[in-house]
Amino acid sequence: MSYLVLARKYRPQTFADLVGQEQISRALTNAMTSGRIAHAFLFTGARGVGKTSSARILAKALNCEQGSGTEPCNVCPACLEITAGNAVDVLEIDGASNTGVDDVRELRDTIRYLPARGRYKIVIIDEVHMLSTNAFNALLKTLEEPPPHVKFIFATTEPHKLPITILSRCQRYDFKRIPLKKIVARLEEIVRHEKISVTESALNVVARKGDGSMRDALSTLDQVLAFCGDNVLDEDVASLLGVVDRRLLLETSQAIFARDAAGVLDAVRQVDSFGYSMRQFCQELMELFRVLAILKAVKQPGELLDLADAELALLKQQAAPLTLDDLQRQITLLIKAESEMALSSFPRLVLEMALLRAATLPPVIPIGDLLERLKSLERGVRSGGASAVLPLAGERLSVASSPPLVVPPPARRRRLLLRPRFQRLRRRHSRRPWPGAATLGAALWRTSRRRRPASGRFWSTDTPLVSPR
Repeated sequence: MSYLVLARKYRPQTFADLVGQEQISRALTNAMTSGRIAHAFLFTGARGVGKTSSARILAKALNCEQGSGTEPCNVCPACLEITAGNAVDVLEIDGASNTGVDDVRELRDTIRYLPARGRYKIVIIDEVHMLSTNAFNALLKTLEEPPPHVKFIFATTEPHKLPITILSRCQRYDFKRIPLKKIVARLEEIVRHEKISVTESALNVVARKGDGSMRDALSTLDQVLAFCGDNVLDEDVASLLGVVDRRLLLETSQAIFARDAAGVLDAVRQVDSFGYSMRQFCQELMELFRVLAILKAVKQPGELLDLADAELALLKQQAAPLTLDDLQRQITLLIKAESEMALSSFPRLVLEMALLRAATLPPVIPIGDLLERLKSLERGVRSGGASAVLPLAGERLSVASSPPLVVPPPARRRRLLLRPRFQRLRRRHSRRPWPGAATLGAALWRTSRRRRPASGRFWSTDTPLVSPR
């Protein structure tokens, strides 16, 4: 017998087996219990979260020969045929391959006949958003008033591409991304059943690689088992999947917070020697700093962070002595470096300079302290004596004595203002006969009083005051 991949071998067969979609299971089981079963369902969500599996489970529950409850029995011929994919009364159609009006017309001619064995004839259309506009229009009337023995189940990853006329005729159920903890719990159950030795940290890496998709996580686990066999090591998982080791990320962040330039450069050297992508390392480091910022801003992050309990406790300990302002500035530097690495021929240089800059950032002085310091200086100047200056971060309180501010009288101020103009006149007439003091004073007085006729401003000081003899 050929090998059956884990994603198909451990596919959910009942509503209770669905992982991370408890709200969908409850809604469908309540509909089965009360008998309020709609004629058209629309399942939306990301890839690998259980849309097609839920459609098959619902089809089995509707056509189960036992008919004793909300869950299919999975032992009657109808359930076994639907599970194997060869049921006569369940039509599974690929929306990407049957996009035209002719396909919809053929479907309409097929559903007019009564089911051969079960109670309902069920039509499951996967990736329904791939149908053409004309195909959707041809399906409208049948979808609005189908025969009583027909049920439609649509599945799509892009519901925004569906016409509003289709959306208004269906009951919509949105599938969420599966949390990391639930994926890890399901993987632990599977490896326990398969009798495979694997650590929790390796399963965390596999689950994080799935990115909220159970099918992707199981496919990744299949790949890891093919490479490692029955004994899975953390180093083998990191090297196979090409992900950055979490310990290296923690060491890099600790070097940045300790302002250790040598440690930062050594981390970049390790990234290069291990063969990791510089841009991917920067992206994962950005994600780590995001987690630290959230832990610093929110005491109880709850569902904001999708992390294991052990890693969450370690990051909380690392974020304790940090400040939110410094984390935000460091995240800004990493975002800028990541965008520059996409266009640079020297990604290592860009990453090194960004991490060095993050490790040597000057401390931030709160604006409130600066304003209070300025107010203290202003009060000291007005009093004419010593002014007490509030200390900044890391400073001691000190009293600085400043001399009182001496304001010259008005006549003295006028002479001080005219002195630069007088010096320019001396330089201009240094090689010419020097006019008398009275003539020069009169010229200065006339210049200070002359105005422009239109704007009312003074003439330029570069205008000659005394014509040469």
